[in-house]
Amino acid sequence: MGTTPHVAHSARTTRTARTQRAARTPRIAVDVAGTVVDGRHIRALTFQSVRLDYLRRLLGESGLAAPGGRALVVGSGRGVLARGLARLGFEVVAADASPAATDLAREAHTGSGVTYVTMPAEELALETGSFDLVYCADTLEITERPGTVLAEAARVLRPGGVFVYDTVNRTPVSRLVYLGAFQTFPGTRIMPRGRYSARRMRRPAELAEGLGRVGLSVRDVSSFKPRDVRSLVRAARGRRRGTLTDEQLPGLVDMVLEPEGRPVVTYLGYAVRGGCDGAAGR
Repeated sequence: MGTTPHVAHSARTTRTARTQRAARTPRIAVDVAGTVVDGRHIRALTFQSVRLDYLRRLLGESGLAAPGGRALVVGSGRGVLARGLARLGFEVVAADASPAATDLAREAHTGSGVTYVTMPAEELALETGSFDLVYCADTLEITERPGTVLAEAARVLRPGGVFVYDTVNRTPVSRLVYLGAFQTFPGTRIMPRGRYSARRMRRPAELAEGLGRVGLSVRDVSSFKPRDVRSLVRAARGRRRGTLTDEQLPGLVDMVLEPEGRPVVTYLGYAVRGGCDGAAGR
């Protein structure tokens, strides 16, 4: 029995619609350059200003001097934060577990003061007590072994050195944003599925306990968020559609610090090796 013209036309129409949808759906991956939507790099760019604002504030509070100091960025990705620290005056080592990310960081580097290495946060092949500051980025919400990450960070810090981090709280809102909007919902997905999970999100109090176990005394926890959450949705949708570039996103999202705010989704903090107890997680 032959296929009727109507059925054949319907099949062609279905195939065409599928092809058009596939063409409109961006490729999503991390540590890949080009037209790929790399949510990890997007996150680094949009977090950069608030990370540096926080670092400038803690440098004033802690008395740590950037010029002549040595800093380590764990989870450095393409090196955006590492280069920011170098501009502050630090001599920086940028470590990432991904060889692809390290290669991209080296390609993007145009100045001096940063050494890029490939190594996991759980096994830092670096000298004990050799850094004045360690910044843990894009790591604590990814790793299955947070205790090991914190122990390694504490080990490479000199006595009195400063450990800085930002991460994702475990709340209903953070689940909606990170598990829903960023890696599930078709219109706003910018991350590979499975990159984030609820069990790897850490509450501030849980992180403070882990820091204390490795000899790091919490001094501060500060919330940060987009000035207007609607801008985050617009940025994700625009980047997926190709109407916005990575470089346009930080200005649109406009992350702001809320030192007195309760961390609903993301927060920064710092602790000191060998210091006295400060403000534990809120």
